[in-house]
Amino acid sequence: MESLYILLLIVLFLYLNQQFVQIKGSIAEQRDNLLQLQKSLLAKEQDRPSSSVSTMPNAPVRPVVPQVSPVLPPVTPPPISEPPVQPAFRPEPTPKEMEPVLSISTPEPPRAQKPNLLDDSLLDPPANVPPVFAAPKPSWFRRFLDENPDLEKFIGENLINKIGIAILVAGIGYFVRYAISQEWIGEAGRVLIGVLAGGGLLGVAHRMRQRFAAFSSVLVAGGLSVLYFTIAIAFSDYKIFSQTAAFLLMVVITGFAVALSIAYNRVELAVMSLIGGFATPFMVSSGQGNYVVLFAYILILDLGMLVLSSFRKWPLVHWVAYGLTVLLFGSWLATDVLDHIPSPDAPAPPYSGAFVFGTIFYTLFAAMNLFDRLRHDIRFSALDVSLFMSNTAFYYGAGMGILAYVDKGSWQGPFTLALAVVNFGYAALLRRRNSSDTTLFYLLIGLVITFASLTIPVQLNGNFITMFWALEAVLLLWLSQRSGLRLVATASVIVLGLMGISLLMDWAALYDTAVTPPLSVVINKAFITSLVSVGGLGVYYRLLAQQSVPISIYISEWPAPSYRRFVGYVAVIVTYLAGIEELDYQLLTAFGYDANRVILLGTYNLLVAVAFLVVSLRSGSNQRVWVAVLFSLVILIIYLFNTGPAVIDLLDSYYQGLVSSRAAFLFQYVNLLAAGAVLGLLFRAKVRLATATPLLEKLWPWFLVITVVSISSMALFANVIAFSFSPEEIARVPNQQAAVQRRFDALIEQANKVGLPVVWGLCAFAFMYVGLVRRNRMYRILSLSLFALTLLKLFIYDIQGISEGGRILAFISLGALLLVISFMYQRIKRLLAADAAA
Repeated sequence: MESLYILLLIVLFLYLNQQFVQIKGSIAEQRDNLLQLQKSLLAKEQDRPSSSVSTMPNAPVRPVVPQVSPVLPPVTPPPISEPPVQPAFRPEPTPKEMEPVLSISTPEPPRAQKPNLLDDSLLDPPANVPPVFAAPKPSWFRRFLDENPDLEKFIGENLINKIGIAILVAGIGYFVRYAISQEWIGEAGRVLIGVLAGGGLLGVAHRMRQRFAAFSSVLVAGGLSVLYFTIAIAFSDYKIFSQTAAFLLMVVITGFAVALSIAYNRVELAVMSLIGGFATPFMVSSGQGNYVVLFAYILILDLGMLVLSSFRKWPLVHWVAYGLTVLLFGSWLATDVLDHIPSPDAPAPPYSGAFVFGTIFYTLFAAMNLFDRLRHDIRFSALDVSLFMSNTAFYYGAGMGILAYVDKGSWQGPFTLALAVVNFGYAALLRRRNSSDTTLFYLLIGLVITFASLTIPVQLNGNFITMFWALEAVLLLWLSQRSGLRLVATASVIVLGLMGISLLMDWAALYDTAVTPPLSVVINKAFITSLVSVGGLGVYYRLLAQQSVPISIYISEWPAPSYRRFVGYVAVIVTYLAGIEELDYQLLTAFGYDANRVILLGTYNLLVAVAFLVVSLRSGSNQRVWVAVLFSLVILIIYLFNTGPAVIDLLDSYYQGLVSSRAAFLFQYVNLLAAGAVLGLLFRAKVRLATATPLLEKLWPWFLVITVVSISSMALFANVIAFSFSPEEIARVPNQQAAVQRRFDALIEQANKVGLPVVWGLCAFAFMYVGLVRRNRMYRILSLSLFALTLLKLFIYDIQGISEGGRILAFISLGALLLVISFMYQRIKRLLAADAAA
């Protein structure tokens, strides 16, 4: 134990010593700052004119001590960097004056005192320059103190009462629990204690309602909670009350709570009574579930609370009632109606009853929301708009889900049209009452256009919805340009977005290989839908060329040129995806998930990259060129890491008998030509963009060398294998696969040791030639680096196990290339010297 104390003392000593060192360093830093400030002030004092420096009246005069000093001959001072200060003129001394005499100096006039380093006044800023300090951001504790200046009042009136009521309820619960465990109290006595405790809290709250309003509200909440749980326990555990009696008692408690909230004018009591009212059915539930009684009770409760919220101007009650209703009805709809698994023994779900109650709840909350604002002519806030929109969205989703099971969904279209009519009626009501809330009016018109647009697609099936929306987006934009209604243009943006979502859903549903029969090539409903969508986007893009007014999207505006540019990019993306989705489906149908599919998809990507680069380079926009360059770089990376190696995988699978066709092998030559075209077009794009981004000139040689060497190496392996195997060597039975694999691996190793040095040497020679001709030092350095890598690989790895012929070929070819390069260097050494000097 003593060692522990000693250890603690050592730790404490080290901590205090560290703090002392930090404090000492801070003091030294402050002293240095004061010295620096003194020097700056002295420099300013010396820079002032002599006339402006006033002597201090109270400055003490120092007496001059007489000194005996012989007059010495003048001594020439050493040369210094600055000219010395010339003394005032004096006449030449006489011989008598040159004798040693005692001279008494006259007292000098008083001088200004030097500033004292310990004088705090030196740290004060000048009088005419007030200091400026940045106001620090207050902490949360500071903000809390600002909001509650009287902290004692906050604790005494707001915090302690909540803690106290919670502790009191917990104490009563623990006491009752102990009494029950000791069998002091029977079941009826327990219920009586709960009722008396809850009633006692309500009585105390009533007596204190005027002098202690906040405290009384907390007591009422506690009393109501005790009563609710007491009745629930009496029904569920003790069976003292029947279900009907318990339900009626809780309704009475809820009504009493509402009356108290009105009498005390307390919104928190109304919210408490509302929560208790919603909890009542679950407290007295027997598990059988009569949804008609449940929702009829919830409807009456909502109606009463919404009327109370309207006349007392308690929007919180409205929001809580809406949230609880959506939660309760949505949970029941999801579990008991929409998620119901039909069976011959089980009854059908109550679709009609669910639709009726959903409609009633939607109408109630929408009408009360509009009624409150129209009665007081209050503008809709963001929260009111969210409540109205979410109410419409939840009702539409619930209705569509329910009607999907009724007559095979034939009523979904009329239901959508009915919602458009209802919202049009709301908008007409606002217009007739001359409401000042234009935001709500335009919101309702937007809902009318949306639901009217959805009516025909909902009634149609599958891909017809996408085609309809593509055509409707074009129609709405054309109508907005002819009529000048900006809201119609906004509706066209929404419909265009819906078209895109529907098109993605169509691709996922129609391009499914599990669907039978398979789709025909090109002439199928999926690809036709894609063509109609692309055509709609193209016409929409052309119409936007005539658009001068910005497109309004809710509270923001989108300039017409920017929106047109965005639609153009979307059209290009949809066109690309339409082609690759069709090609991928047909390849999966023909070959499955083998290497043929990967190679042909790579061919499509490379050809698209070539077309995209050609079109962008012909345009006058560098932004399009940048987009095309980034897309092409991605395609080249996919080619290097996926498409190129897939050729070797295809040959491996084909010669082992795992796939029946190598039809895509010939497309590797198309891929090589396309990759070369992409590199050439990227060089043109680099020349065009280099003025804006000089870094491209430095990165381009590295990218070109790595890409060309990688493509050439993959082409070497593929062609060595393809031309070395004969059709007789294909494995016909599984026993031959091992021999084919050994033959395949041997060819790979031979191409690696013999072919790669030759190919890399040829690439290095080509880059050396380019570097010499174009006077580009980076190409020459990369060429020499590639030669060094080739030689290193040759002498470390390739020399082992290589055949004599391969060794001769590798050495002779590399030696010849190196000699040629050396000769080229000798012929143009003047050029190289000029490059080095530059």
